[in-house]
Amino acid sequence: MTTDNTQLNLNDISKETTIALYKGMLLPRLVEEKMLILLRQGRISKWFSGIGQEAIAVGVTMAMQSEEYILPMHRNLGVFTSRNIPLWKLFAQWQGKTEGFTKGRDRSFHFGTQDYKIIGMISHLGPQLGVADGIALAQKLNQTKRATVVFTGEGGTSEGDFHEALNVASVWDLPVLFCIENNGYGLSTPTSEQYRCENLADRGAGYGMESHIIDGNNIIEVYQKTTQILEEMRRNPRPVLIEFKTFRRRGHEEASGTKYVPDELMEHWEQRDPLHLLEHELLEKQWIKPAEISEWSDEIKVSIEDGLGIAFAKAEPNTNIEQELADVYQPAVQNITVPKGETENIRFVDAIHYGLKSAMRQHEDLVIMGQDIADYGGVFKITEGFLEEFGADRVRNTPICESAIVEVAMGLSIAGMKAVVEMQFADFVSSGFNPIVNYLAKSYYRWNQNADVVIRMPCGAGVGAGPFHSQTNESWFYTIPGLKIVYPSNPADAKGLLLASINDPNPVLYFEHKALYRSVYGEVPIEDYEIELGKANLICEGNQATVIAYGAAVNWVLPLIEEYNNVFDLIDLRTLSPLDKDCITKSVQKTGRVLLISEDNLTGSVCSDIAAMIGEVCFKYLDAPVMRLGSIDTPIPFHKDLESNYLPVKKIQNSIKSLLEY
Repeated sequence: MTTDNTQLNLNDISKETTIALYKGMLLPRLVEEKMLILLRQGRISKWFSGIGQEAIAVGVTMAMQSEEYILPMHRNLGVFTSRNIPLWKLFAQWQGKTEGFTKGRDRSFHFGTQDYKIIGMISHLGPQLGVADGIALAQKLNQTKRATVVFTGEGGTSEGDFHEALNVASVWDLPVLFCIENNGYGLSTPTSEQYRCENLADRGAGYGMESHIIDGNNIIEVYQKTTQILEEMRRNPRPVLIEFKTFRRRGHEEASGTKYVPDELMEHWEQRDPLHLLEHELLEKQWIKPAEISEWSDEIKVSIEDGLGIAFAKAEPNTNIEQELADVYQPAVQNITVPKGETENIRFVDAIHYGLKSAMRQHEDLVIMGQDIADYGGVFKITEGFLEEFGADRVRNTPICESAIVEVAMGLSIAGMKAVVEMQFADFVSSGFNPIVNYLAKSYYRWNQNADVVIRMPCGAGVGAGPFHSQTNESWFYTIPGLKIVYPSNPADAKGLLLASINDPNPVLYFEHKALYRSVYGEVPIEDYEIELGKANLICEGNQATVIAYGAAVNWVLPLIEEYNNVFDLIDLRTLSPLDKDCITKSVQKTGRVLLISEDNLTGSVCSDIAAMIGEVCFKYLDAPVMRLGSIDTPIPFHKDLESNYLPVKKIQNSIKSLLEY
């Protein structure tokens, strides 16, 4: 391929297919031209133009099977039109109408649709690459013989997610076609300031991956080569990297303009317009006539106006707060039962092991992923023996790439499967933070796609593990709508809450305290059961004070129950999000005094938020200030004396005494 002179070869392609490709590009071109007019009129909010790049979106999509998933970017209008989405529906989306794909909650192409097997991007460009891995993994496990296609720009290849996604796809032989649209600029930053390799396709060698360079303005080459590659991928599942050479002829978005582009460069690429190139060849071969072009254009323009008329008439979003809140989570039907069968006295770690094993037996579509979880059984041996029972397809060791594995889990969910991800230590979740808070948490609210993912979080201090293996970091996620946060304190709750978390269709962060693993025993029903998420446990009752805790902190308070018999309510929150506010407020209204205890440091903590809620809702019932007790505001130290000084355990009894004496 040369970037200087695009030559279209129509010798090996039928007239019918060629005309279909031409009309496939003509439609998004005319839609875009209309949208640019509407943008200037203030009737849509923003536009990311793909004019001059249509050959890639249209050619790739037309090379695919309709049941194969495609993950486009915001310049790939041709993907949406080639999948035959009704124009009025697209227009309703761009105008923020209720009947748009996101009900006005997200703009432009930030949406997906299962009906058309299109999974849209988020503004953080990288995550969709790993999501494509997850979809492809589901296709491979289910032996569908389908490929998955995902787009990114040359700018997005600098993100860590790009490396992680390509590495995982290569290691697992996933049928993902990674399409890089190299259009010259990342907003205003030229490629010379983005990377130093001659071609981005050269990076494929680093992953042991087949790669190709294709002229992105030659739709014949795009369509034919992509068709061939996809056919081979379906027969022999593996990832392939394609770099499409093209150019962005308008601003990153319209407001930013193109003043940074030299005039001669713009003129060069205007002469290589893919629509005009193909039109010229079709006329030269006399496969079409100028009158037909006019006729097709007029028909498309009429359909655009008709679609706009329908979209303009659609309702604006409903600003009902209750409905907005209701759409943050997918409704969950929990099978809450009181187990009546035999129990066994087991450790906290065993309860998690048995709960996870029960879920694997119950859900044949459940895949668990994490570092060293297969042969080794995980660093805490929770998945020991799983590989032998469930096999390597469902018990998957992963490279060290937390971000990509969270994204893979999201892709599995999109493809109708379940996933459990084990963070080796909860501290390491920082490397996977973006897809959790921006993809998993927001997808259901944005476009009705749930994230059926549980992330297991071995956490907590008291084991001499130092600053990077000891954090209890639930507060990092507590402020994010769309996530559920579970934090058990005992073996029976650990099993019941884990089963409930896995059966819940929403993303759940399941915190499991390492110090409890082999130190806390309890009677646990042998049969399967679920404990309701969002329901606290009133462990003991009293009339003088309320003590609220979760996780390890509950166990710090338990030894004091006998000494303070009938003095305080001890509430084990069990679930932090959703929070059982009714249980909290009823107890505080009864006792008038409250102490919140957490292992987390207090600044910005869950306990601080609950304390504020109590002060707001229960102020007239309080006989003392709301008291909080947590760890000091330092990183977690390694030495046992420093760690003991960090934790609030030794301060609990005096804090209860001070509260009662106030």
